[in-house]
Amino acid sequence: MSSVTATLLSLIALVCWANCSHSVKDDLAPVEVDFRSLDYRNVLYWKHPHNPVKHKKYFVQHKVYGDKEWTNTKHCQGIQSLQCDLSQETSDPREWYYARVRSLSAKSYSPWVLSPRFHPHWDTSISPPHLKATVTGLTIMVQIRPPRTPFRGPKGSRLRVTKLQKLTFRIYVMHNDVEQEVLETDSCSKELEIPGLRPKTTYCLQAVSIIVRSSRKSARGPSLCINTN
Repeated sequence: MSSVTATLLSLIALVCWANCSHSVKDDLAPVEVDFRSLDYRNVLYWKHPHNPVKHKKYFVQHKVYGDKEWTNTKHCQGIQSLQCDLSQETSDPREWYYARVRSLSAKSYSPWVLSPRFHPHWDTSISPPHLKATVTGLTIMVQIRPPRTPFRGPKGSRLRVTKLQKLTFRIYVMHNDVEQEVLETDSCSKELEIPGLRPKTTYCLQAVSIIVRSSRKSARGPSLCINTN
C-alpha cells in the first residue's frame, strides 16, 4: 500500500469517526424545547430524543434577549425531569427571554438546544376567573375572582393576573344548556348583578377571561349552577 493511499484511508477513518461521534452526541440532545405559560407561570418543556438513554440528566440555562452571557438555572442542573419552571427567572413581563437545555449521559454532554424567543406578556395564556354566586329573590349576584400569578406581593399573597395584564370577563348565563344572556365586565368590577330571572329556575354560569391587548380568550370555566327563589 502506498503512503498516499494509507494517508487517504487514515483521513477517511478520521472523518467517519468525527461524524459518528457528532451523530451520537446529537442523538442525546433534547427535542421540542419550548415555553408554555399559563397565568405567567412560565415553564420550559422538552422531550427525550429518538434514542433515549437511561439515567440521563438535563441542564438548563436562561438569558434575557440581547444579553451575551447565559445564566445557569440553579434549580434545574442535573435534573431528570423533562421540565423546568422559569417563572421567577422570567418575571419581567416586558422582556424577551431565551432558554436552552442539554443532556448528560455516560459522561458525554449533548449540544445545547435553544428554545424559541419567549415574551411573557404576549405568550402567556390566561385562565377563566373563579365565580361565586348568591341569590336574592330573582337576582343572582356574581363575585368574580381573577386568576392569580405565581408571583407574591408585599403581603405574601399571590398577585392577580390583572396586576400585569388588562382583562375583561365574559359571563354566560344558561338555562337547560341554552344561553339566556351574555354579559361582560372589566377587571375592575369584582361583582356582577344578573336581575330579572325566572322564579324557581336553575341557571348555570360560565366565565371567560379576555386579554384586552390581543383579544385572546381563555377556555370557558366550569359551570356554576344556582337556583332562584
